[in-house]
Amino acid sequence: MNDAVKNSTIHDPQTKLKVTVCDMLKSKFKPRKGEVRYFVTAGQETLAFETQGYKRHRKLLILHMVAWYCMYLGLMEAQIHSSLPLNFK
Repeated sequence: MNDAVKNSTIHDPQTKLKVTVCDMLKSKFKPRKGEVRYFVTAGQETLAFETQGYKRHRKLLILHMVAWYCMYLGLMEAQIHSSLPLNFK
C-alpha cells in the first residue's frame, strides 16, 4: 500500500467534513471523544478512519468517503467495520 496513507485526510467539499486515515500497522491510533470512526480490513491491511469536527453529519456520507478512499487505494476486498475487529493484533 502507498505510504501516503499514513496521516491522510479526506475532505467532503459540500459539507466541509474531514475524515483522517491511519494505517494501524504503522501508526498508533488514539480515538477522540465525539468523533465517528470506522475500521477497514483488507488482506493484511487495517486502517482506521475518524472524523474531524463531527457535527451530526450523516453516517452514510462518512461510509461513502471511506468506501471511495478504499477504492482509490485499490482495496477492492475491503470490509468496513464500526468497531475494531476482534482479530486485530
